[in-house]
This record gives sequence, structure tokens and C-alpha cells, in this order.
Amino acid sequence: MGVVSRPDQVSLGVLVAAVPRFKVDEAVAVCGVEERRRGGKLPPHVTAYLTMALCLFAEDGTEEVAQKVTGSLSAFGVWDARWAPPTSSGITQARKRLGRDVLRETFYRVAEPIAQLATRGAWLRGRRLVAIDGFDVDVPDTAENAAEFGYAGNTQARSAFPKVRVVALTECGSQAFIDAEVGPWAHSEKAMAATLLPTLSSDWLLMADRCFYSFEAFSAAALTGAALCWRAPTQLRLPVLEVLSDGTYLSVLIDPQIRGQHRARLLAEAKSGAKPDPAAAHVVRIIEYDIPNRDSSELIVLITNIHDPADVTAAELAGSYQQRWEAEAPNGQLKMLPRGPGRVLRSRSPDLVHQEVWAYLLVQHAISALICQAASGADIDPDRVSVIKAARAALSRPSYSSTHYSQDLARSCGHDAAGT
Repeated sequence: MGVVSRPDQVSLGVLVAAVPRFKVDEAVAVCGVEERRRGGKLPPHVTAYLTMALCLFAEDGTEEVAQKVTGSLSAFGVWDARWAPPTSSGITQARKRLGRDVLRETFYRVAEPIAQLATRGAWLRGRRLVAIDGFDVDVPDTAENAAEFGYAGNTQARSAFPKVRVVALTECGSQAFIDAEVGPWAHSEKAMAATLLPTLSSDWLLMADRCFYSFEAFSAAALTGAALCWRAPTQLRLPVLEVLSDGTYLSVLIDPQIRGQHRARLLAEAKSGAKPDPAAAHVVRIIEYDIPNRDSSELIVLITNIHDPADVTAAELAGSYQQRWEAEAPNGQLKMLPRGPGRVLRSRSPDLVHQEVWAYLLVQHAISALICQAASGADIDPDRVSVIKAARAALSRPSYSSTHYSQDLARSCGHDAAGT
């Protein structure tokens, strides 16, 4: 008859395939988290997978999740079948021993771009499309969480729950998170993004909204060699240096700290065609267009360091910026994973909140990898498949292995992706 996989085996198979044991062990070693009792049934790597399972089975209680997944963890070599499922208090204590950093370090080792050359919506003229954006997650209203993360709003009108702020780099083709920063609500998205920009690769095209623009941020991103396509803030002054054949024009970004004669000299040098010192100024290309079918006309102004229209056309860059809006989808989907829309995380202390957020980021990456593989095989855009639907399907197909589920999802994508 053959082996029959249970739903939890399918879903955990996805996790173990995307988050291999050796990478968890590397993170444990880097963080100095050692097993306190030799042979204990909740060593760090088991606790890490249980924490991810708590995210995958977000609607269920802690002990119920442990009952569901321990048999499957045994099949994947991270659980001893002789052990009894742990209690809720036992899991909480094990999570406290694991600490806030192990799953963050695991994410950094796992979260790589996953789009293939055949993945639709992933590339523009050989450049991998990525986007940066931020979102918030509600956490339980405890004194510790309030002190660590803070509330949105003010004392007169504040949010009902403390909020964690997350800023993430997303691969547009797969919609997978590939880098992230987690912090308190009071930290600005722009400040948190500053730690992510130096990690860009030279073969990427990064898109960002106007709230992320500053001369310092643009410079930091440009220094990596990556192509950039950022929306300009409305107050930014963009002098016209040269109008190009496609109606776009060259302009110059000058450090706002530079004023007077020095600024005038930099502008004159840019107009003459001289290449400015990147510490002081950047020659950029400006694309302007409006969006039809809106209540009021809205002018979109994009800044790019791709100067030549023959390299990438204005229409292509405008279309790619649309992909940035699509890349906001995983932010909303991740916010829906914790126990359904409008719910909060489980964790009642800051260390466990950090741990749980990174666990969700890992789960989202794992599911996105599965979707990307399936959608690429079906030759459709992965953004036509819902992360939420894929996660639920993985939990409800009792006779499917992880590989069979991916194949079935690919067939489903090809026939009824429009309904996902």
C-alpha cells in the first residue's frame, strides 16, 4: 500500500526541506545555546521546529500542535519516537532557553532568493526584482511587550495592542522574504531599512516607496552596484539636466547638507556631463507618469540609476514598480497567518515575540518556495497563488507527500489560478 503521509507530515516536510537541520544547528552554535540536559526531549533544534510549527498551526493550542507534529519530527530525524509529546509549560520553558536570536540567525542562513530563470515576474533585463517595505504585527498586551515594542498612536488614541515593526526585502517573483529587520514600533521604517541596504547584490533591481527615500539611503544602495527604481518624495527638487529620447530626463541628487556655492558647482558639473563624487551627488534618470482610473490624477515620479533608455525602457521600469505594489501582498498575508485576521501573536514576553516573528518569516519563506516551484512548473506568475490558501492546502491533504503536493499545486495553478 505504501506510506501514507498525514497533513502535518506534508507541512513539516515543507519546513524541513526549506529550513534544513544543519542550518538550525549552525544558528544554535553561533548563538551559544547549548542543550542543558543530554538526551533531553526538547533540545534547541527540536524547539526551533516546534516554534515554526506553532506558526503553521496557528489556530491550535500549544499542546495540540505538539501532539500533531512530534511523530512527523521523528520521521525527519529531529525527534525521538520514544519521547512523549511535551506539555505547554515545557514548550514555553524550552522556547525561553532557545532565546530570541536562534531563529533570526536561522532566517539569515535560509532566506535566499528562490525565483528561477523561468519564474514569471522575477526579472527585468537580467536583473532580479526585489522590493523593500514595512509592516506591523500585533502582540499580546503585557507590560513587558508594551515596554519593549510600544503602541501606535499616542496616549489619547493609541492602538489596542503593542506593535512590532518589521521592514523586509522581498523577492518580487516568489514574494519570499529574503532579508528583514525587526524592532519596536517607534523605530522608523527608514532607519530600519538602513541595515538592509548594504546587503543588496549588484544584479538586483531594488524598488522602494517614497517613504524610504533619503540621499543617504539612495547612496548606500547605489554603492552596492544594484540598480535602483525608487519613487521620489513630492518635495524633492529634480533639476532637468538633459531630456532623453523616450521623454525621460537626467537629473542630479545632491546631498541636502551641501548648500551655497558648493551646491551650485556640483549642479554645473552635472550639467556639463562630469561624473560627480558619489559621496556628494548622483546623476539619475527620472520617469514621470500618471495612473489612469483613479478618482484624482496622481503623478508618479521614479528615480533610477539606469540612465540609458536602451538598457531599460521607461515603460519597463514603470511596470516593474507595479511589481513593488504586488510585493506588499506577502506583508498582508503574513499578518493573516497568526491565528487569522485581527489576531495577535502567542508570545507574552519580548524574547519570545522576537522568536515568533522570525519563525513566521521562516514559515512564509518556506511556503513561498513551494509556491514558486509549483508556479514556475505551471508557467504562471507565483503572485496568482495565495500564501494563505497554500498553507491551508498543505494542512488538509492527508494522502500527499510534500513533493506530490507541489506537483498537485502546479496542476491546480495551471487550471484555476485565477480563483486563488
